[in-house]
Amino acid sequence: MDFRMPYLSTGDKLCYIMILNCFLTCGCKSLNSSNVNITRKEILNSILDGYEAWISPNYDKGRPIIDIVQLYVLSIDSIRDANMDYTMSFYFRQRWIDPRLIYNASYGIEVIELDTKLMERIWVPDIYFVNEKQATMHDVTVPNKMMYLYPSGLVLYSTRITGVFSCMMNLQKYPLDRQICSLRLESYAHSAKTIVVRWKTPAVEFSPSLLLPQFEIEKNHPSICDTLYMGINYSCVALDIHLKRNHGYYVTQIYVPSALVVVLSWVNFWLTVDAVPARISLGLLTVLTMTTQSTSFFSNLQKVSYIKALDVWLAVCMMFVFSALLEFAYVNVTFRVTNRRKSIQDLPMFVHTNGDCKPDSVFSLGGVENDVTRRNQNHNQPNASKQKKAGLLESLYSKEREKARNIDRISRILFPVAFLVFNIAYWCVYLLWEPTNEPNGS
Repeated sequence: MDFRMPYLSTGDKLCYIMILNCFLTCGCKSLNSSNVNITRKEILNSILDGYEAWISPNYDKGRPIIDIVQLYVLSIDSIRDANMDYTMSFYFRQRWIDPRLIYNASYGIEVIELDTKLMERIWVPDIYFVNEKQATMHDVTVPNKMMYLYPSGLVLYSTRITGVFSCMMNLQKYPLDRQICSLRLESYAHSAKTIVVRWKTPAVEFSPSLLLPQFEIEKNHPSICDTLYMGINYSCVALDIHLKRNHGYYVTQIYVPSALVVVLSWVNFWLTVDAVPARISLGLLTVLTMTTQSTSFFSNLQKVSYIKALDVWLAVCMMFVFSALLEFAYVNVTFRVTNRRKSIQDLPMFVHTNGDCKPDSVFSLGGVENDVTRRNQNHNQPNASKQKKAGLLESLYSKEREKARNIDRISRILFPVAFLVFNIAYWCVYLLWEPTNEPNGS
């Protein structure tokens, strides 16, 4: 039997080709129209049929799931030095590929958005924050979660979190310091054989409206921190946020007021030596002011064993104020001794011609009359010895009084110069020096 096709003319061939092309085109259109009619609900029902959310995607294949994470920081509300922690609100974004969720892209559905109630049926990596103290996931008015499914099996998952995270600070330069606050993420129950966590590029994005009251964000440094627990390797990523403390608040609330208190204590040097009530009141007032200021600021700080920059400043200011009070005490004692000697000289009834003092004579009228009689009798007698003694006492009184005044004059120059030298050394050291042991915020 001859199976060869009979001879066809050229016109018959063209007609045959056109019929075949029309058949194929109509068939494809009908196929596409049938695909378009498939709804998202039908796709979800098909991919979730037999889906087990408690088993990782590659659990039986021995390959780890690559979980790509990223943060979008909304706000950093407070950084507390006393508790060594900070509060941050952010979107936590994750993406991974689950082969069990692959669907045909020819259906014309590019992405499937899931409701929060349906997200519980999808497997999610068990990522937790290592240095988290307290955290909450927002649920007003509904749980703030988002999950998208793509035809390739890509899962995009995002949730809004606000948490308090520990930040181990180095306060040696406080309040002229820089801090590094870290955030560590890793899988809690799955080792690196099941889940590998890595950062997306960029690892973190900051909201344009983000503003920190006491710090400035200098930079951020993402890193990988895979660790071993009980001999098992766990995948881990870390984010170091470099913060620089703003100095304006501390300059206006600590440095300038305390410096003014020190300058106020120098007013003592310009008051007269015998203005005892004014000088002692001013000296005690400045000392108590410095003590109150130091106590109020130290109560809001973490108790650490090393010396902070603020400790040095307030201690030196207290030393200057207390030294001014001690200077007044020395000048007052010197002036009182000479003044007492001058007072004795000004009481002639206490002093006899031989220079001996008989206080008993002042307690009887006869003693006074006898003294007056003797002085009248000896009025014309030579009194060279008394005049010589009075001149010596007056000279001693003048020298001691001038000595007290000279101490004040020297203090007017010595104290400001010493305080200026301290300021130059203090600001040069703490603005240029960096601690050798960098703070670790983990």
